[in-house]
Amino acid sequence: MRPTISAIALVAALMASPLALAQTQTTTPSQPTAGAPAAGANSFTEGQARSRIEAAGFTNVTDLRKDDNGVWRGRAMRNGTPTAVALDFQGNVTEGTAPAVNR
Repeated sequence: MRPTISAIALVAALMASPLALAQTQTTTPSQPTAGAPAAGANSFTEGQARSRIEAAGFTNVTDLRKDDNGVWRGRAMRNGTPTAVALDFQGNVTEGTAPAVNR
């Protein structure tokens, strides 16, 4: 007995759905993420960290320092308001002073 085209299409759709879900959950550098930055070995240079933070919509990025958890932290402006910013090893930009977490 040969499978029908609709059965093959159903199997293909079910196999592709986790991939589609994963693609919709990715973070682009232009969107700051909520929550805490991830702790880990960070290979971004200071210049790369500054560029990623600026690409996320922040301006006047200053005082960038890599902390003991591998997170670049600094100060920046967003919508005319000064705020703390962070960039983790995954490239996620977060706003605020939340401590880094292991993920």
